[in-house]
Amino acid sequence: MSRALIIGCGGVAQVAIHKCCQLDSVFTDLCIASRTKSKCDKIKEELQNKTKTNITTKQIDANDFNALVKLFNEYKPEIVMNLGMPYQNLIIMDACLECNCHYLDTAAYEPEDVDDPTWRMNYEKRVKEKGFSAYFDYSYQWEYKDKFEKKGLIALLGCGFDPGVTQAYVAYAKKHEFDRIDTIDILDCNGGDHGYPFATNFNPEINLREVSSEGAYYEDGKWHSIPAMSIHSKYNFDGVGEKDIYLLHHEEIESIAKNYPEIKRIRFYMTFGESYIRHMKCLENVGMLSTTPIEYEGKKIVPIQFLKALLPDPASLGPRTVGKTNIGCIFKGIKDGKEKTYYIYNVCDHQESYKEVGSQAISYTTGVPAMCGAMLILKKIWTTPGANTLEIYDPDPFIEALDKYGLPKRESYNPIMVK
Repeated sequence: MSRALIIGCGGVAQVAIHKCCQLDSVFTDLCIASRTKSKCDKIKEELQNKTKTNITTKQIDANDFNALVKLFNEYKPEIVMNLGMPYQNLIIMDACLECNCHYLDTAAYEPEDVDDPTWRMNYEKRVKEKGFSAYFDYSYQWEYKDKFEKKGLIALLGCGFDPGVTQAYVAYAKKHEFDRIDTIDILDCNGGDHGYPFATNFNPEINLREVSSEGAYYEDGKWHSIPAMSIHSKYNFDGVGEKDIYLLHHEEIESIAKNYPEIKRIRFYMTFGESYIRHMKCLENVGMLSTTPIEYEGKKIVPIQFLKALLPDPASLGPRTVGKTNIGCIFKGIKDGKEKTYYIYNVCDHQESYKEVGSQAISYTTGVPAMCGAMLILKKIWTTPGANTLEIYDPDPFIEALDKYGLPKRESYNPIMVK
């Protein structure tokens, strides 16, 4: 008998909720808490007659530490799955420590207000010392490692697909395929079409900030920063076809480089169409991607939050999105004294995801790993305490769970390498 609490009720959370309820022998009790309780009530009504999981709903402001502590103490979850905004990672981690709960999220912490003087000072120091300028990084959450270890609690950081499954793929490749890994290219392809002129497949605030930032890759022990979208190639993806890929910074590069210092180069690529890039550049040029509040008709508004209100809700894209995603890692290294290449990846169909859980594949590929990570903690298969990313844990039970619950791996031993 296990009690889990999910914070958030967007696209990713809705997938995780469905998958938890499918595994009601593990997730016997589930609380769904969000700022908008009506969303929680709607999914409870949809699922409560299809599962033995006892579903509870609550209203919560995840920026309110005292409210979080009160909710956690009342519900007494074994694990809190933070599937809301990464802005709130730290405050939810603090509440988990206060209430002795395990913690899980799907993306690295980043601040909502990048103009905060204290944060900005630390940020500038990190840019100078490490060499990458993305607003998101693991340093703030890694500072919680000792706190969680002392309480015997797990804080599982970035348990989505990328980050998340990609790090498990690295651990799997090192365990089973290589004596030494030299290079990794992480490829994230979304071959889906939702029919809108412009929309983002996950939260616009996070998606647009990530894509418009400087790119970065790790090579020979150093970070190398590049102008946004300035390194670009093409790749032919299984199940999707040829797509344009662009080098971005992504948080799993940071943790992989830390935990596998022998790797010489790590890069991350994502696919984008010309229309998406044109729209994004235009919005950036007119200031709509800014997080700095402006005065408008006597009120303070944040441009990117206003834009978010105008764009389609990513959770609404499911019924109209067709096509597939393909996300994975291409490795080059040494096995038994010989050079070797290896590609491990997943192909996920948008319409099949929607038929199963009512969400498109971007949400599906993040929500399923979140459920699998929580399951392994609740079943005490993963037990190492601390604030850790997935590559420190045994990858086999996680990959097996993904195979079983909707994201089966595919493998190639002669992949085309990224140019």
